[in-house]
Amino acid sequence: MSVAQPEPESLSQRELRNESSRVLREVSEGHSFVLTNRGVPVGRVIPLDAPAPGLEITRPAKRVGGWSDLGIKRRRSERSVQELINEQREDRV
Repeated sequence: MSVAQPEPESLSQRELRNESSRVLREVSEGHSFVLTNRGVPVGRVIPLDAPAPGLEITRPAKRVGGWSDLGIKRRRSERSVQELINEQREDRV
C-alpha cells in the first residue's frame, strides 16, 4: 500500500522572491511547491532526494522487441555521410 503524497503548495513568482528562505527551509524538510507565473503553473521545486514522478502509461505497446525485430533491410549509400552533409550545406551559402 502506498502512502498518498500531499498536493504540492502553489507558489507565485512574487511569493518565491519574498519568502525564499521559508521555501528553501520547507523544501529541505521534504515539501514540494508548484511555481506559477500569473496563475499558470510553470515549474516545480522538489527536494533532491524526492523520487522521480512515474509516467502514466496511456496505452500498452503494440509489439515487443526493438528495431532489429522490424525486419528492415539496411541499405548502403553510394556517397559518404560527409558528402551528403556538404551537399546540404551548399544550399545555405
